[in-house]
Amino acid sequence: MTEPKRVRITQIRSQIGRLPSHRATIRALGLKKIGRSVEKTADPPVLGMIRKVSYLLKVEEL
Repeated sequence: MTEPKRVRITQIRSQIGRLPSHRATIRALGLKKIGRSVEKTADPPVLGMIRKVSYLLKVEEL
């Protein structure tokens, strides 16, 4: 059985002045401040959230 792919998501831009739905998406990913990172499994719901706010994030495959 293969291990699921993981991604490291880092917030690189501010949430200030963004749409409320985009701010909620950032919070749902577990990010709060610029420069903070989280590791998540690269499943379809997470990839959709990343795509929605990609202009605020840096994503690296692990």
